[in-house]
Amino acid sequence: MAAITLSVSTVKPLADRVFVKVSASEEKTAGGILLPDTAKEKPQIGEVIQVGPGKRNDDGTRQAPEVKVGDKVLYSKYAGTDVKLSNDEYVLLSEKDILAVVS
Repeated sequence: MAAITLSVSTVKPLADRVFVKVSASEEKTAGGILLPDTAKEKPQIGEVIQVGPGKRNDDGTRQAPEVKVGDKVLYSKYAGTDVKLSNDEYVLLSEKDILAVVS
């Protein structure tokens, strides 16, 4: 079997999928207490890196995605598929799992 090398530029989401780079998790609490790795929560904010062409409607046309590359988004906690590429964490999720665009 041939080995496949993945990079951010080679991943192209299909349909209404969005490829998001996960923001770094908080290292300490608001009170200044350092958190161990086991106590850190999975971040829910990230930056959109790639966007699919959009979902197909019943008549065959494509509905353009509401988010674009570069948007910071808030997404559901347990949504998507986690992907790790070259020490960076990404999540591949459906557009319906994105809750808001953060400015």
